[in-house]
Amino acid sequence: MNKSILTAFIILIAATVQGQSYIGFGTDNYNGVHGLISNPANIVDSRFKTDINLIGVSGLVGNDYYGAKFGDIFKDSFDFDDDGTKSPKEKNTAYGNVDILGPSFMFNINSKNSLAIFTRGRVFTNVNDINGDTFDNISNEFDENEDFNVDEGDYQMSANAWAETGVTYATVLMDQEQHFLKGGISLKYLMGYGSAYSSGKNIVIDYDADGSGTTGSIDSQGEIAYGNSDNITNDFEDYEFKKSADGFGVDLGFVYEWRPNFADYTVTDKDGNPYAPKDINKYKLKFGLSLTDLGSLNYKEGTEDAYDITNSISEDDFDNEEGFEDKLNNLYTQIRSGNASKAVLPTALHLNADWNINNRFYMNLNTDLSITSKSNANTNSIANIVSLTPRFESKWFSFYSPVSYVENLGVQWGAGLRAGPLYIGSGSILTVLTSDESKGADVYAGLKIPIYQSRPKDKDDDGVLDKVDGCPEVPGPVENNGCPWPDTDGDQVLDKDDNCPEEAGIIENKGCPWEDTDNDGVLDKDDNCPEEAGVVDNNGCPWPDSDGDGILDKDDDCPEQAGTVANNGCPEVTEEVQKTLNEYAKTILFNSGKATIKIESTNVLVDIIKILNEYPNAKFTVEGHTDSIGSVPFNQKLSEERAHSVKTFLVEKGIESSRLTSIGYGESKPIATNMYKAGRAENRRVEINLAKN
Repeated sequence: MNKSILTAFIILIAATVQGQSYIGFGTDNYNGVHGLISNPANIVDSRFKTDINLIGVSGLVGNDYYGAKFGDIFKDSFDFDDDGTKSPKEKNTAYGNVDILGPSFMFNINSKNSLAIFTRGRVFTNVNDINGDTFDNISNEFDENEDFNVDEGDYQMSANAWAETGVTYATVLMDQEQHFLKGGISLKYLMGYGSAYSSGKNIVIDYDADGSGTTGSIDSQGEIAYGNSDNITNDFEDYEFKKSADGFGVDLGFVYEWRPNFADYTVTDKDGNPYAPKDINKYKLKFGLSLTDLGSLNYKEGTEDAYDITNSISEDDFDNEEGFEDKLNNLYTQIRSGNASKAVLPTALHLNADWNINNRFYMNLNTDLSITSKSNANTNSIANIVSLTPRFESKWFSFYSPVSYVENLGVQWGAGLRAGPLYIGSGSILTVLTSDESKGADVYAGLKIPIYQSRPKDKDDDGVLDKVDGCPEVPGPVENNGCPWPDTDGDQVLDKDDNCPEEAGIIENKGCPWEDTDNDGVLDKDDNCPEEAGVVDNNGCPWPDSDGDGILDKDDDCPEQAGTVANNGCPEVTEEVQKTLNEYAKTILFNSGKATIKIESTNVLVDIIKILNEYPNAKFTVEGHTDSIGSVPFNQKLSEERAHSVKTFLVEKGIESSRLTSIGYGESKPIATNMYKAGRAENRRVEINLAKN
């Protein structure tokens, strides 16, 4: 029996493709046109004026079934079974991919818009859920004519080769000091150059070495479907290189940069327009988000056939059929036939974070996640991958060493570099060289013509770039756009500080001559009322008359109370007021034979205080009087004490003592006869009279 055909019939060891091409190089800010592969927004605000890629090739191979020491596989004595390690599982995978970036270039339309045109060739294969135990059984037991059983279950396989011609446009969406955002889109015309795929459902195969006679027998069940483009014929052995399909693809991406030190490198021109040098990275943290490979290829002339392989046949019958298609057509039942399925691109979501440690050293975290379903027919999908890449980066040289975790493959450690036009590297080289059970490898290399952004010039060495220097050949301060400050009026006050740049003045007045706006003979610098004529003695202000009594405050003893000229601007105590005072005063009551004021007289005294406060400059005499009862000395003393008690009360309540004089007249000034009780009551009194000057 033909072992290779039976092996192909049962399992097809093929690929699940790694998430990235050009691993490590893709994180470099100097990757130029390569940046559009993972995120089309990368090409704007680039460190390149123009980047021209001549040729770049990235190749990937690997599996999770078989591992061997890299150096051993090139030895003549290498034996597949004895010199390697097998890891059969229910769902094994292997991978292989080629990504060729052909002649491509990017350039800046202006400071906020960039364009790229690229060509790309890609070979992409996927086989998922192949039973590794199946392959192990066939390899070890079939040659010994032993029975074996294959419980393959379901599997999916696809292989596609296509070329891309595309255009990328990217633009700055936001540039607001610390916050910078750019976005991009790639539109791709796809040309398919070959497609083949197969799927299986509930595949079970039993091989009986003895069979019912002298040869073995094969019992099988399940369903197998396969399809291919029209340029693949004769059991997939003949291939004609020609375009067999068309399609379109789209990539979308955004990049956000946090620029906390924007003020350190941002300058403005004389019109206030900001400018930042284009040859430096300006972010501290950068975050990228993109969606790539949205689209499909339509192989219109391609075909798909499906077979029910439930049957029991002899080994001789199986061997007598010439090819894979003959075996299916002649030994099993075809259940459907039609046009080939569209080849769906490996749509992926990319998340990227880059930390600028010190403008030479960076740390990058990248994640690639598959969006397509691995169970759909003729659908390519990437393996999920997370990469952490430290790197040294400069204009002409970069070095990076990515550490990645790849789905179904494990940890991979690589290294790469860029030296001017050359880039070369691998995402797995260090793992391959140090591991005794390497299961995968990748490598990339290429040449380009980089045209870097030039360093802005400063001809006069004044710290202001010529791009925004108003006087590029004469040194001047940054604040004046690189021009020296003028002194137009020659008063030794520079125009920037001169409030009167065309009129000579003095330094103390910011370059202006002193003025006398109100022409009152007092210069504005000394004039407290520069816009109102006044007098020198009042610091240039007119004398006020606060109470409006016609007497200026400077001559008014009562500037806040209207008065008379005769009383120096203070109000005069009239006869009516005097009468009111004494009417109040006469009602002040004392304890019998004593000078203490009765408590019920408090309200009267308060009213007296209010009147006295209305005439703050007037002085008064508090006079005490008694009747004739008692001795003359006693009455004299009592009158003096009572007058003094009233004065003391008034002073304690806020009347200045200098305004009051107390005096006692005893019984010497009666106002009524002391012969009767009523007259004596009138004589026992206190009077408050305006003091005579």
